[in-house]
Amino acid sequence: MVVGLTGGIGSGKSAATNKFAALGIDIIDADEVARDVVTLGSEGLTRITEHFGHAILLEDGTLNRAALRERVFNNSEEKQWLNQLLHPLIRKTMLQQIADATSHYCILSVPLLVEGNLTELCDRVIVVDCPESMQLERAMQRDGSTKQIIESIMASQATRKERLAAADDVIDNSKTLAFLNEQVLTLHSKYTGQ
Repeated sequence: MVVGLTGGIGSGKSAATNKFAALGIDIIDADEVARDVVTLGSEGLTRITEHFGHAILLEDGTLNRAALRERVFNNSEEKQWLNQLLHPLIRKTMLQQIADATSHYCILSVPLLVEGNLTELCDRVIVVDCPESMQLERAMQRDGSTKQIIESIMASQATRKERLAAADDVIDNSKTLAFLNEQVLTLHSKYTGQ
């Protein structure tokens, strides 16, 4: 069984994912996969280098993420080219990791699960939820970013209402970490039939 896990920035996705991992559940993390498909020697990095040139690399031959971000940020054609390259590679890797999972169920942790139409890969969807004011506060503290930057990220994500509409299960992360962990344990029991 594939359980998608998502939530807006600062909602507590990582805390919930870490608790599932501590219970021995295989985690497929979209952010990790996105980094893996552009590692040294990968098809992704080779194609990016062919397209953008060697200036997109750091001295050690790895991807200069800041330079890439700068190149595609205000260029919709380059951003589209990059997405058309990376999204299929990321999807293929995630599907392989799902196939390789050995735990009773696996967690597919994807920040943009709803936006990326990846709910179709999931048997169930968990949304980690908290009020938007709390998301904003947590993300600003965690990232050291300004209110404007976090608000613009939130505006680019699915709304809280859209995420909740896609949810089979909701983890309320508006209280303590212990409260979040209790809910993870309850869902774990439900998914394992124990």
